[in-house]
Amino acid sequence: MKVKELSVEQLKTLIEDTVEERLQEYLGDPDEGLEIRDEIVQRLKTHLASKQPRIPMEQIAKKHGIELK
Repeated sequence: MKVKELSVEQLKTLIEDTVEERLQEYLGDPDEGLEIRDEIVQRLKTHLASKQPRIPMEQIAKKHGIELK
């Protein structure tokens, strides 16, 4: 498919994906190589084991005006 055949939305998505890939290449993962502290691991385990209702990611994104791909 040629660029001239793309819709505006497809072109926009292509550009966004390309920029994101390049930024990831240049910046990398700032947390790479770091270890999670034991207290954080325990908090995550406790939270996951709890019976607290989960809020869907889509609902949180909508509340904060974030568009998910």
